[in-house]
Amino acid sequence: MNQALPSLAVEAADYLGDHEQKGLLRFLTCGSVDDGKSTLIGRLLHDTKRVFEDQVAALQKDSRKYGTQGEELDFALLVDGLEAEREQGITIDVAYRFFATEARKFIVADTPGHEQYTRNMATGASNSDLAIILIDARKGVLQQTRRHSFIVSLLGIRHVVVAVNKMDLVGYDREVLERIRADYEAFSQGFGFETLEVIPMSALTGENVSRRSAAMDWHDGPTLLEHLEAVDVAGEDRLGPFRMPVQWVNRPNLDFRGYAGTVVSGAIRPGDKVAVAASGRVATVARIATMGGDLDEAVAGDAVTITLQEEVDISRGDVLSTPESRPEVSDRLSAHVIWMGDQGLRTDRNYVIKAGKRSTTGVVARIEHGIDVNSLKHLPASTLALNEIGFCEIHLSAPIAFDPYEVNREMGSFVLIDPLTNQTVGAGLIWASLRKADNIHRQAFDIDRAARARLTGQTPRVLWFTGLSGAGKSTIANLVEQRLHAQGRLTFLLDGDNVRHGLNRDLGFSEADRVENIRRVGEVARLFTEAGVIVLVSFISPFRSDRQMARDLFAPGEFVEIHVHAPLEVAETRDPKGLYRKARAGEISNFTGIDSPYEAPESAELVLDTVSRPAEDLADEVIRYLGL
Repeated sequence: MNQALPSLAVEAADYLGDHEQKGLLRFLTCGSVDDGKSTLIGRLLHDTKRVFEDQVAALQKDSRKYGTQGEELDFALLVDGLEAEREQGITIDVAYRFFATEARKFIVADTPGHEQYTRNMATGASNSDLAIILIDARKGVLQQTRRHSFIVSLLGIRHVVVAVNKMDLVGYDREVLERIRADYEAFSQGFGFETLEVIPMSALTGENVSRRSAAMDWHDGPTLLEHLEAVDVAGEDRLGPFRMPVQWVNRPNLDFRGYAGTVVSGAIRPGDKVAVAASGRVATVARIATMGGDLDEAVAGDAVTITLQEEVDISRGDVLSTPESRPEVSDRLSAHVIWMGDQGLRTDRNYVIKAGKRSTTGVVARIEHGIDVNSLKHLPASTLALNEIGFCEIHLSAPIAFDPYEVNREMGSFVLIDPLTNQTVGAGLIWASLRKADNIHRQAFDIDRAARARLTGQTPRVLWFTGLSGAGKSTIANLVEQRLHAQGRLTFLLDGDNVRHGLNRDLGFSEADRVENIRRVGEVARLFTEAGVIVLVSFISPFRSDRQMARDLFAPGEFVEIHVHAPLEVAETRDPKGLYRKARAGEISNFTGIDSPYEAPESAELVLDTVSRPAEDLADEVIRYLGL
């Protein structure tokens, strides 16, 4: 017995070694309800020996209770894991399953067929290399077939299998297959699929799934499993230019600084030059470190830590690239948006935009057109409802590095998150930058913000005073600037009213104009801090999302939010400009506190109560907070 143990260990090690060398194919199944997606996956799991004896016993029990095949095994129940799915006989969630053959490893996503679960289907498609679109031979090409095919194409999947299922129910009629083939090829010819294989089959009986069908001996193509084992979907990421979003700055001690992430395209070697996409700084790769030791080369899919020979300012969310082929960097994008929220998309509110490892805020400034996924026609749209798709103009509070989605799926995608619920409400596929001048990259200069700060002898900050009109923001900001000026500090005060006489004179007080008002002021404040200046910003800035948009422009600790607090009734009695009176009379619309809300800060660095304390004392408190 003991002598057999080393032999078993060697066999296990050999098996695992062979398994590691196999390629991986990610694919999804999609189609209309009851086309047999779950049955097909269950069949694949069973035929590739991925179902254990106790699972078969449980499947036999479940098949008698929930199944649709009488005494026969209902393979769909291997995948439909949710109780609601078993009772209704449909797939709701996206179920992921793993199986392998001698030739390849597979991860398959079983996605819902019902129209209301289209967002789940899009989730499964987002990281797949191939799509199996099932069609019931009795029904032919349906609207949901067109919908899913369009989404598959939109999400960049270029390898498609049309699995014409339930051929046994149409007497294995070849003419049925050819009619479906012609219909599908006619409407999908503009989708740009690289490979399109049409396979007649019966998932229930296993014919042309993993074994050839004697009843369909006229089919001279591969079985489904043969095609999945042979189809070539690799190589595209390796051929592209080097891209690696930085997930983490690895600093275990003073002697090591590395930038950890997963290479999403291209390859990199020690000695190669890399550029930081946003800043344009160029450095030389010193090492490519992994848990298993240093690598001579890292390629797409490798999770590595890169060290550089030079000191370069790099943070989480930055993208490392080849200097000669940097990604675009922009804060204005056009993109297809697949809406996944139960509440419709609003063009007057901020969303959190997460692209790769970078998060910022932004607005969908305009919906250029909606897309009818059944007819593929462009339709006018002012909002997007659940599962709808539109081509949109996106404005970001800070630029991101990207490649168009059709070029690089990892670098060209983003999600929209509702900042109130923290739920993902949309998926975006970047089409292009909307900058008026193309190919604009940030130029790196030797004199940076640190050098300018040393020259001024101070730490640049932005002091963001927010509060109701009449709360005392401008009064306190003015006193703080006087004190800083007396100390010899270099300062500049940006006041809401003054800025609207110049920089923002073209803006009104609509939701969109207010967002743009804060965006511009935040960018100006950032430029002043780049020059080493202490900036004081006195703006009502009533919305938390807008203030967060401004905060995101600055390094941690550089943005100081100061809530100048006074109750509405107190601010209204002060009313130095008569604005509250006009708002109450209906002469001014969208006035904060009257017919437009003020969202008080939830975690401001300072809260100054102007009712209980004089402005001079509050100005001194700000100076003390700054340590000056």
